Amino acid sequence: MNESEVLVDAFARVHDVVHATIEDLPPAALTYRIDSDANTVGWLVWHLTRVQDDHVAGVAGSEQVWTAAGWAERFGLPFDASDIGYGHSSADVAAVAADRELLLGYHDATHERTLEYLRSLSGSDLDVVVDKNWTPAVTLGVRLISVISDDLQHAGQAAYVAGVYGRSQG
Repeated sequence: MNESEVLVDAFARVHDVVHATIEDLPPAALTYRIDSDANTVGWLVWHLTRVQDDHVAGVAGSEQVWTAAGWAERFGLPFDASDIGYGHSSADVAAVAADRELLLGYHDATHERTLEYLRSLSGSDLDVVVDKNWTPAVTLGVRLISVISDDLQHAGQAAYVAGVYGRSQG
């Protein structure tokens, strides 16, 4: 297994958790909140996908799937097209009330673009510095692992909220 295949496997795990979490959820579960300010399953999946899309497009030097493939218009959210969810208020979280098909469609499109990019990489590509704003500077490998870590955390949070929703329904 080479470096690219390891990264493909890691992003596939994110994809699998997202699908396993929301494929069979009733619509109400996507906007369920554990408390009045908690993140929803729908927002968590939207956010983790936006982060992946934004960060992978950034290192790939390509346009985000969000804008290039019309997902921003399909979602119709009251945010700037560059918004990926950092610093969202409780009202912003509530505004992400997309249905399962929309969330999975955007996630799947972003996943496919991610895999396409990852399969183009060699091991030496992972050592290239992509962000000098940090000490130490961030390499491509570190950036991709950071996205995987963030995505898995949010996917796990979404699975947890979905589980709490299921228990609350009896």
